[in-house]
Formats: sequence, structure tokens, C-alpha cells
Amino acid sequence: MPRIRNVVALICFAVPGSMALAQILSPLEIRDLQMRELQQKHLTDLKAVTAAISAHSFPYRLYFSRTMDLNEEQQQRMDQRSIRFEKFHTQTVLQITANYYASYSGELMSQEERARRTMQDVMIPILRAAIPVLAAEEKLQAFALEISHHVRKKVLGVSAEHAENVAFILPRAAALRLVAAQTREEQEAVLMLGTLFVDGNPLAGWGQGEANVNAEKDKQEAPGRVDAKPAPRAIPLASTIPLLPGEHQDASRQVAGDATPPARLAAEPRAEVSADGLRKLQSSNQVILDRMVHDLDKQAHFVSYAPPTFVAFHKGAYLQISLTSSLLEKEGGSQYRVAALAFDEHVAHLIRPVLAALKPRPDFDGIDFSTSVRLAGAAGSVESVEFIFPDAALSCYEAYDCTGQQLVNQGFALINGERVSLDLQSAEAGSTTER
Repeated sequence: MPRIRNVVALICFAVPGSMALAQILSPLEIRDLQMRELQQKHLTDLKAVTAAISAHSFPYRLYFSRTMDLNEEQQQRMDQRSIRFEKFHTQTVLQITANYYASYSGELMSQEERARRTMQDVMIPILRAAIPVLAAEEKLQAFALEISHHVRKKVLGVSAEHAENVAFILPRAAALRLVAAQTREEQEAVLMLGTLFVDGNPLAGWGQGEANVNAEKDKQEAPGRVDAKPAPRAIPLASTIPLLPGEHQDASRQVAGDATPPARLAAEPRAEVSADGLRKLQSSNQVILDRMVHDLDKQAHFVSYAPPTFVAFHKGAYLQISLTSSLLEKEGGSQYRVAALAFDEHVAHLIRPVLAALKPRPDFDGIDFSTSVRLAGAAGSVESVEFIFPDAALSCYEAYDCTGQQLVNQGFALINGERVSLDLQSAEAGSTTER
């Protein structure tokens, strides 16, 4: 049985009704304007979610928290507001983070068994409290939970304990099925549609079902869309959160002045990349990816809960690398200037080290550098920027045969989910507009 340090009896978590706001992030503290508006709009709903969670008895102490991996004494002194609307890549999620003071045996329970126990005891009750209240919000695309629990094991005969972080991303469509599930089997099938991470690593077998459902649904409802020219909302964004059923990309808008797509992206017909193929590619290259993260983390600023993952994009297999870019600029200017600075000051400096670290080179089609750009000392929203480059263009840049601008022209640049043309020099001068 799980146990908690220095605690013999099972202790239940409770939040007094007067403390409900203490668990919710204030809208004024959210920098992204869209997320701030959602937080303000649903403040009363979030209070109801907190009240519903407080009515549930958890096996061990649970604290909402904006900081993971704290011991309980530290947690009691820390900020316990964590419920907020947040951007995860390009998708809007309701994010809840918490520290759960249960301790599982590392010898008797596997990693997935520990994650499943925390999901059953903590995540499912939280989801059942939040989903009925917030699922009607059309801008909400997924529920994201991050829960830290503890694992104990013996190292050289000495008992030791460490924190283990579990993250679960459940698309809204799947969330609605979860609350409607009548049996344990139905619930289990729905949960497998979500993506499960342990210490930032995705667990195999999770998160694929919904993507397959969406692909088949899109094919049936829009058979002519396959040959459409990519448009700002028609780019199938490389994300660990699949699109929801019924959320079809808009192919009605065209990008004027688009650079000709690289041959590897434009070639037709191409076979679809299967989920099984992506899993095999991930598995065969995981050691290389882990070493790359270890060696380049200080330079790259990888996102810990979103490790490098192979994803399907334009019928190819792309390595998605999630980053945080901190610019020294006090004033970022337009979003195009911010994106250009993120490329020149951060992403461009990573391309050659990343390619050097990927030896032997995986059999992939390219790399998606997905970064959240923050400005030092400047108030304002965080910009989500993606640079998606085909392998041939990356090799050209690696060999100094292509400039950074030529690399950008051969790939895809997205700002907050919208595809744009990006002239680096003009953007950094502050004179560019979307084309």
C-alpha cells in the first residue's frame, strides 16, 4: 500500500469554502490577454470547481501549487494558487498543478502503475469536478493536470525517496466522454485517448486513439481538403494534444506571397505516417534524444514536461522540440519582431548543436522548434512561436550553404498558431507586417 512519511492514518484533503479563491490564479497575474479574459469570465466557475474538489476525500494530502517537487513543510509556506487557463503549445487548456504527498514503492510498482494510481486517486476526481462546469467553453481545447507524488526505493541498501511528476493532457471531446462513461471499461478507454507523461517522458500507448478518430472524421467530412494549399489555420500543428472532433482547420484563407514549400513537403502522393511508426521512431532514438536534452539543456532551455517527441506533420515525421526563449529586449515590439528575435537570438544558435547531437541522424523529415518567447523586464503576453524546417533545409543551413532567411523561407513560421511570412531583417527593424 502507498504510505506517506511520518503519517500513519489516511489523511483527507479539504479546502474550506472561504479559501476557494486561494486555489485560483488571479486574472491580473495572467500575462496572456486571451487567457486572462477566460480566467475572468470563468472566475465563478473556477470557484465551483474548487468547491467540488474540496468535497472529495483524497487518500493523502493534496496541495494545489505553482511549484512542483516541494516537501510538505515547504509546500505549506508556498503559493497554493494553481488553477488557471494556460497555453500549451497552440492549444488552450485548463491547467491544474498540485503536490500529492503519497509515497509509492519503486520496487513493487512500475512507473506506469504509479502514474495510474495517482490518476485514479487524484486526477479523475479533479477532472470529474472540472469537466461538467467548464466543458461548454468552446475556446477550451483540453484539460491539463500536473501532479507530483513520491517514490521510495533502496539505493545501495539505504532507503531513499524522491518526487515523480505525472502530467496528463485530455482533449475536451474525450473529457466529455469521461463524465458520461458508465463502466470502468468505458472510462479506461476514454482515458487512453489522453497523453500521459512521467517526469516529462510520454508513456507508450497513450494519446493515439483520438488522433486516429480525428483523421478518419476529417477524411469523411472534407475529402477535398487534402489537396488544398496550406493556409494559416490549415497547418496541422505538431502538438502532443490532438485536434478535437469537429474542429476542422480553415482552408478558406490563402497565404499571399508564400515561399514555395520544400520538395519533401510538397511531394504527393505520400503515405500517412502511422502512430505505430512514430512510436517505433521514438523508441529507436530515445537514447539519442535523452542525451541531447542532457547535453544541451543549459543552452536550449528545453520544456521539462514536453520532451522531444516525433509527431506527424504534412504526412512526414518531424521531431518536435519544445523550448523557452528569453529575450534581452526590454520592449519586444510587434509579434513579428519577437519571432524574428527568437530565431536569431535563440533558435538559430541551436540548429547545428541539435543536428550534431542527433548522430546517427534519425530517419525523419525535419524538426519543429516550438518556443514560448518571454521578454526580460517587459510586461505583456508570452508569444508562442514555431519554426518547422525540413531536413534538407536544415542540412543546407548546417553546412553554411543557406542563410537563416533562406532556412525560414523553406520552412513554416507560426506565431500563436497562425502561419506567417517572416522577413527577419525587416521584422527586427519593426517594419514587417503579415503577408
